[in-house]
Amino acid sequence: MKTTFFLFFAIFSLNLKAQNVYKFSNDIEKEINNDKSKDDSYKYQIGAMRYSISNYYFKGLQTWDKLRQKEKKTPKDYSLKFINHKVENAKDYIINKSKKEEIVILNEAHHYASHRMFAASLLKGLYENGYRYLGIEALGDDSINIRKFPTTQSGFYTSEPQFGNFIKIALDLGFTLFKYEAEQGKNGKEREMEQAENIYQFMQKNKNGKYFIYCGYEHAYEGKHQTWEKTMAGRLSDLTKINPLTIDQTQFSERSNPEENDPLLSTINGNYPVVLLAENKMVLTGIQKESFTDIKIIHPITTYIKARPNWMLNKSRKFYEIPTSYIKSYPSLIFAYRRSEFENKGVPADIIELLSVKDSRYLILDQGNYDIVIKDREYNITNKFEKNIE
Repeated sequence: MKTTFFLFFAIFSLNLKAQNVYKFSNDIEKEINNDKSKDDSYKYQIGAMRYSISNYYFKGLQTWDKLRQKEKKTPKDYSLKFINHKVENAKDYIINKSKKEEIVILNEAHHYASHRMFAASLLKGLYENGYRYLGIEALGDDSINIRKFPTTQSGFYTSEPQFGNFIKIALDLGFTLFKYEAEQGKNGKEREMEQAENIYQFMQKNKNGKYFIYCGYEHAYEGKHQTWEKTMAGRLSDLTKINPLTIDQTQFSERSNPEENDPLLSTINGNYPVVLLAENKMVLTGIQKESFTDIKIIHPITTYIKARPNWMLNKSRKFYEIPTSYIKSYPSLIFAYRRSEFENKGVPADIIELLSVKDSRYLILDQGNYDIVIKDREYNITNKFEKNIE
């Protein structure tokens, strides 16, 4: 969908200095309904992003899908051709492939927090394979490697909890993060060229490891692009003379209405992302005739455990139920901040909204020390306490 790429700078320049970066779902809904933009695609994209930032995953899907109703759908018989392909664990496959690579480029859809969760799952294996530098398109922070955690001033998309967790994990492992976005106002071909040039210049000055580049949508595509001529990935390859390993998470992303999902998603029996391999071990690379990536990831359809997305869980994360006695009123927003980050405008590790006493009160958190902050309908703090997750 082309409109996504032309809205980046409008989104990137939104005022994150406002008092309430994270909002009640009802307030976001009002903002969408009150948006008088002539082009509905603008308000729905912005709305989906705002839902995502405040941790309303499904509402973000629903809002985004209002843009996709007129999209030309992939013929079902196309996807069904791949049902008999061998299923491989995407994380394991990529980590193994990365051993012989110098540059790995992974994309995301900006309203899919699950894509960031998968990106985070790759970090340890990539680091063990010699990757030391992480370039993030959405990052706008010059102090991130000194501070060692993201704040709400680090970027628009990076304020989303799973993006914040992704960044924090990378910093804790020892990655050096760097920004590479083009100057504000540049778009299309000019933007792709400047992004690639910024990455290339960083690489010339930092050669003590391999490079992991995290971007949005078609910036990871190779080959001829119908409007940009070449994307960031293609132009970076020209500059470095290195063919990057390019990976797409977006093509087979789930929809809010299961009936609109690509048929391939219903064939995945498991709770982890996969790639599909043919008998000749060739990996499914999608349907593009020109622009493409080396790997296409298929994420399983989200299921919910204790009203939380199943992909938020892993071996190191645990549920923590907020005691009802700590909640003074409804509705309330519940935030979990890594210890000492709340006072420094940090990005919360998790957020939940409670509309009534009947709602699920479960946070999902990694091991560590947290400040739990509870806000009422007027965004006033009504309670704050410490919690250690073992």
